[in-house]
Amino acid sequence: VQLVESGGGLVQAGDSLRLSCVASGSTFRLNAMNWYRQAPGKAREFVAGMPTGGGSANFADSVKGRFTISRDNVNTLYLEMNSLKPEDTAVYYCNGLEQDGTVLYAYWGQGTQVTVSS
Repeated sequence: VQLVESGGGLVQAGDSLRLSCVASGSTFRLNAMNWYRQAPGKAREFVAGMPTGGGSANFADSVKGRFTISRDNVNTLYLEMNSLKPEDTAVYYCNGLEQDGTVLYAYWGQGTQVTVSS
C-alpha cells in the first residue's frame, strides 16, 4: 500500500484547509485509515481516523468540532480542517492500518506541511 498526501500549505489562523491522501496498491487490505500529525520537537499524534468498512470516525479532543474526515468511493481520504489555530501547525501524515490475524501493519505517507500563522 502506498499513500500520498497533498493539500498542505501556509494559512492564517481561522482559515480552512483540506488535505487529501491517495491510496494505491492493495488498499482492500486496509481496515482503517487515519490522519496523524507531528509538530517540531513533539511526538507524532493521532488526529482523526475512520474504519474502511463503515463505522464512526474518531477525533482527537484538540480537533473535535473543527476537523472532519471523509473517504470517497475510490481510494482517497480527506481531512477538512476549519478554524485553524497556530497550534495546528505540523506535518500531517496519512496512515493505513491492516490487521492480518494478530499482526498489525501500518503504512505511512511522506507527510504534508501545514503552517498556521497567528
